[in-house]
Amino acid sequence: MKEIFAGSSLAFIIFLAVIGINITPFLFVAMAGGILYFFWQTQGHIKLNEIGTGEKKNYLVTFEDIGGQDVAVNELKEALQFIIKSDEIKKMGIRPLKGVLLVGPPGTGKTLLAKAAASYTSSVFIAVSGSEFIEMYAGVGAKRIRQLFKDARKKAGSEHSRSAIIFIDELDILGAKRGRHTSHMEYDQTLNQLLVEMDGISHDDNPRILLIGATNRADMLDPALLRPGRFDRHVEVGLPDKTGRMKILDIHTRNKPLGKDVSLEGIARDTFGFSGAHLESLANEAAILAMRENSETIETRHFAEAMDKVIMGEKLERKPSTAEIERVSIHESGHALMSEILEPGSVSSLTIVPRGRALGFMRRSPQDDQYLYTREELENQIMVTLAGAAAEEINFGNRSTGAKNDFDQAWNVAKQIVETGLSSLGVVNGSDIPRDALYKECQKIIRELDRKTSEILKERRGQLTSIAQLLLEEETINRNRFIQLL
Repeated sequence: MKEIFAGSSLAFIIFLAVIGINITPFLFVAMAGGILYFFWQTQGHIKLNEIGTGEKKNYLVTFEDIGGQDVAVNELKEALQFIIKSDEIKKMGIRPLKGVLLVGPPGTGKTLLAKAAASYTSSVFIAVSGSEFIEMYAGVGAKRIRQLFKDARKKAGSEHSRSAIIFIDELDILGAKRGRHTSHMEYDQTLNQLLVEMDGISHDDNPRILLIGATNRADMLDPALLRPGRFDRHVEVGLPDKTGRMKILDIHTRNKPLGKDVSLEGIARDTFGFSGAHLESLANEAAILAMRENSETIETRHFAEAMDKVIMGEKLERKPSTAEIERVSIHESGHALMSEILEPGSVSSLTIVPRGRALGFMRRSPQDDQYLYTREELENQIMVTLAGAAAEEINFGNRSTGAKNDFDQAWNVAKQIVETGLSSLGVVNGSDIPRDALYKECQKIIRELDRKTSEILKERRGQLTSIAQLLLEEETINRNRFIQLL
């Protein structure tokens, strides 16, 4: 719109000159408008989300409000000592830290950690996003960087604070490796200005400035930004473990009336791979479901329903045909039966209620968080994913397209077996394996496990049919009902 307006205005002025009208007043107005626009751009137009000092406001986030990130909290607290104990650090001749980089998946609490750091150090807090510095006009981003640091010092002075924390979210947008944008030097100029401002941070500054950046793509950042003397500390903010998930759930359920049957430990066990944001959404959705039923407390069934909603999405209004429902029930029963055979206690629930893009779903509940796997454990995963299609073939004599995602998962796990040196190919480099060799080895693994899966399900065909029949009647089966049936 800016370019269209500028071009149209210029064409209009030229048209007036051609037809003999005095254009001097128009030129004067255009020049005045250009000057005003220049000063407007210089201000940066960055929305500074001031949080204030920890002593003045009592609604700030503190480290006690963040669960499941004990290691990250301890690392960050250590990095903040140069603000809290500045005199001691100066006496020891320690160079102050200029930047702390928070790296981790979305929803793990990077922004909360930055806010808690401001509260912990009683600092002025200014939050911006990396995308706010990028414009099509060269030099605008660099001006905004200068204005950001200037505003941080000004606000700290007005709040009588000795320190200010600048938080830049999505730092990879602003700090991507230079040279990637060959047609636009604005990115590189903005990053260069950020480097200059960080180099200008000194221990004797009043107020002291600490820059905290957050990203989930640290591999994209420019090396000059990551070197010591700029972002000195890199804090990993990963997905929480079971104990961490319990703490997060406890934080987000403090203000909610929980039923006597609710076990936060059980919910934490069932939510392996959930981030803090997922867990907050889970607790909120469970409360919404309880309110819809006019229930005075939030029961376990509400959390189970909310878990399915967070994972798969909202229930769909469309109803599959009777033949499709029967096939889905057999498919999900195959997954559940095979999972319980290979890993007793792993089945949490199964349903044929359509959600998102899935017509059915079997939710597993691992007993403990697991990060390392043997070949046998990986093969068990493949067998569980193949069991749905195998159950269809046993019951109907053919398979359907509903197993596509299962096959994709099975193939990825088979590739993991090969690339981690657990296959008959031995120790290999994943990038150097010929495509034909990788394909044949994965096909060999899956073909053998598919045969083994079908044999096991044929031996348990009676149980498979019983589970599918009950699933058709009740649509959703929880673990207790599933075990009673077995």
